[in-house]
Amino acid sequence: MATINNFEDLEIWQQSRSLCQLIQKECLLNPKFLNHDKNQIDRSSASIMDNIAEGFEREGNKEFINFLTMSKGSAGEVRSQLIRAFDRNYLDEEILIF
Repeated sequence: MATINNFEDLEIWQQSRSLCQLIQKECLLNPKFLNHDKNQIDRSSASIMDNIAEGFEREGNKEFINFLTMSKGSAGEVRSQLIRAFDRNYLDEEILIF
């Protein structure tokens, strides 16, 4: 098994980065989101990738697991916000299948 030396090499971090890019494209730049709290969805999506990075850099499995747990919570928050945005017709259904 290969050793990962940088958080950027973690597939989970790469996927969270892609999610942030998707949020930027589909939400933050979406004119339908005018009445939605763009800052909250931006912060919670960024929190996913940032917590993965911070936990990895702590170099302890117990701490890394703790930060992954926080990341998972932020992912749930993003999902909830996307569902609410869909319910308000700010998003098309395709965005919810990520």
